This record gives sequence, structure tokens and C-alpha cells, in this order.
Amino acid sequence: MTPRRQFIDISMHLENDVPSDPPGLGPQIRYIDHEMSYEDLAQFFPGLQRSDLPDGEAWAVEDVKLNTHNGTHLDAPYHFASTMDGGERAIAIDEVDLNWCFQPGVKLDFRHLPDGYVVQPKDVEAELARIGHVLKPLEIVVVNTRAGSAYGTPEYTRAGCGMGYEATMVLLERGVRLTGTDAWSWDAPFAYTAQKYAATRDASLIWEGHKAGRDIGYCHLEKLHNLEALPATGFTIACFPVKIRGASAGWTRAVAIVDDALMAALRC
Repeated sequence: MTPRRQFIDISMHLENDVPSDPPGLGPQIRYIDHEMSYEDLAQFFPGLQRSDLPDGEAWAVEDVKLNTHNGTHLDAPYHFASTMDGGERAIAIDEVDLNWCFQPGVKLDFRHLPDGYVVQPKDVEAELARIGHVLKPLEIVVVNTRAGSAYGTPEYTRAGCGMGYEATMVLLERGVRLTGTDAWSWDAPFAYTAQKYAATRDASLIWEGHKAGRDIGYCHLEKLHNLEALPATGFTIACFPVKIRGASAGWTRAVAIVDDALMAALRC
């Protein structure tokens, strides 16, 4: 018998008026319904009357203004810097190896860590020990932070911990090439990093997890959702990005695929 699979949506909506980005940077969606679109349809068919259409309806369509980093998206190495792998040209989103985007997943639960905390290698090692997992090359590692519980509120972009340079390198040096977070950024929220920079003037603190890609090229998913529904291991992630030529990121419908037998065992 073919094993049955369960698909768990780990993507957030693209929608108006939900604070998932800093003010002024969110998506803008204009909804055009079946009545509003009559004139658009009629221009293709001279003489067409609204009454000629079933129920007088044309089509529904939306005009969308987006940044490539709105909603759940996959960052390419080009987003982090112009170079990767110690000096090679950083690849854009349309050049990402799709093999990276469909791999077994591992979830690290960092919900207990405070907002603004920068995850260190010891935190990664402790969580891997807790779940009893040894990382394998190309596994997709996602981090479940406190930010997931803040989605839909103004505090979302300031919520959750972030991954530091050394913690990111722990993953990359073991062959991981795609990571993810339910927070606004892979790094700690800017509000907290700004305080540290103001006190130290140490620019290496800024975007340090992202900048690990200069040494080992990698991708990461940002603004994942519903990671609480995932087990620590035993699932596969599919996260193929929209193919935008030369872009730093692509919108992604990220999905976790879990065997029904595993989910049943977890519920017991």
C-alpha cells in the first residue's frame, strides 16, 4: 500500500492590512471582482453587453504590488552580498539549485529564547541533542521562534530570536544549504541589533547570519508560518521559488510533507 501523506502549509498569506513587514513595505493588493471587470473584458469583444454574460459577470482578477521579500519567500545568496563561497559571484534566485528546495526537514525549537537573542552554536548543538538528530548534507533546517505567535500583530517584526554568524556556519559547514525561520528575518530583529550597534559601533553585528553566505553560499526562507505543527524530524519540505531573473528572492509556497503514520504516532 502506498503511504498516505499529509501536507502542512507553512506559508503565510499575502494580504493587505496585516503587519508582516515594517510600515510602508507591505504588499498592496487591489481586488477587482466580476462586476468591476466588465469593461476590461468588453474591450476584447466589441458590442458585448453585460447582459450577454452569465449572471452578468466577467472575471475576478487582482492587481498586486509586491517586494520580492513580502510574504513567505526564499532569499538567494545574491540578497546577502555580491559574492559567495569566499569570492565567487553570488547566485540570484533563478540560479538556485532546485535540489536544495526539496529535501528532508529538521525543526529547531527556539520559541523559549527571548526576542532579540542571537542564537549561538551551543544553542544549535543543544537542540540537536535534545531531538536526537545528526545533521546530514542538504537537509533543510527551519527554526521555530517566538515570532510565529506574534504574526498578525504590530510586534511581529520585532519578535523572535535570530541566527548569529557562528550558529549559521554550524549548519552550513555540515552541508546544509537551505534554512528557514518564522520570523521576519533570519537575523535578530533590527531594533535589537541597532541598540547593540549604538553601544559598540561594531558593524559586524549587523545582519551577521545573512553575511555567513559570503563564506558559504546558502538560501533561507523567511516569514514561514505554522511551524508549531511540525515534528522535529521525519518530514520533507518543498519550497520552490518563483523564477524572477536576476532577483534577490522569490515568493514561495512552502509546504511540509509528513507521512500519515508519523503524524498518528505523534498524536498518541
